[in-house]
Amino acid sequence: MKVAVSEKEEQKTAQKLCIILSKGSLDMVYPALILATTGAGLGMEVHIFFTFWGLNAIVKGKVENLKISAVGNPSLGLPSLIGMLPGMSAMVTRMMMKKFKEMKVPTVYELIKQAKDLDVKLHACSTTMAALGIKESDLIPEVDDVVGASTFLTIAENGQVIFI
Repeated sequence: MKVAVSEKEEQKTAQKLCIILSKGSLDMVYPALILATTGAGLGMEVHIFFTFWGLNAIVKGKVENLKISAVGNPSLGLPSLIGMLPGMSAMVTRMMMKKFKEMKVPTVYELIKQAKDLDVKLHACSTTMAALGIKESDLIPEVDDVVGASTFLTIAENGQVIFI
């Protein structure tokens, strides 16, 4: 049964993008930040909620060292057995970063700074921070606040929510 939604409500939903980033690998963080900066560039109100391993994208010392997992990543075209070999994740990460550099794709931290310039709001998950022993002082300065799931869901109300 389709519920009638007013045109005004549809516009309101289309104007807010809320991304929940739960993964901390490069192949998950890049899409979240690219969607966020693109949405903000199109005039949308954009929020990213960093939770679980996604917090690595906003933790000092970790944001610059994100990797791609070579194990269990079918898109790489490597058998999992080869992906488990020592140094494979580092090699795959270097290959991707080299390609991105050639293509002039910004680094993760550069994308975060671009996002902030576009007024994207960055929210760290308080529950995950407590569980992983991450303190507010561990976060990069671009983070807007530390909130719980209920606060983020309130922020996300009437918005498009994407879970990565």
